[in-house]
Amino acid sequence: MEAYMESLMISYLIVIKKYAEFTGRATRSEFWPFVLCNVVIGIIFGILGTIPVLGVLFRIASVIFALVILVPGIAVGVRRLHDTNKSGLLILLLLAPVVGWIILLVFFIQEGTPGDNQYGSDPKA
Repeated sequence: MEAYMESLMISYLIVIKKYAEFTGRATRSEFWPFVLCNVVIGIIFGILGTIPVLGVLFRIASVIFALVILVPGIAVGVRRLHDTNKSGLLILLLLAPVVGWIILLVFFIQEGTPGDNQYGSDPKA
């Protein structure tokens, strides 16, 4: 379990280090741990936000965290789309609730294009 948590944190930090890097490709093993960690952090902030008096501080911290993580979240999403040989502009489907999200989920789940593509070399190589 400890090795898994360490691997998860390393994957998360890789995305953070590429804070605003919209070029290149991101594998599923780079993308999904980042998403999982953010979901868990969001749930924790949500629970802590219900605490009387201190809840306001946790809600403010949650908004600040969301703003800080917005750019790397979009960037890794764009790189993930690039890995499937799709334009990063498709990330704008996030603006179309439900249908856009489902389409992006399908793209994010897909395996990346083997070998080089127009967005860069194969990150698995």
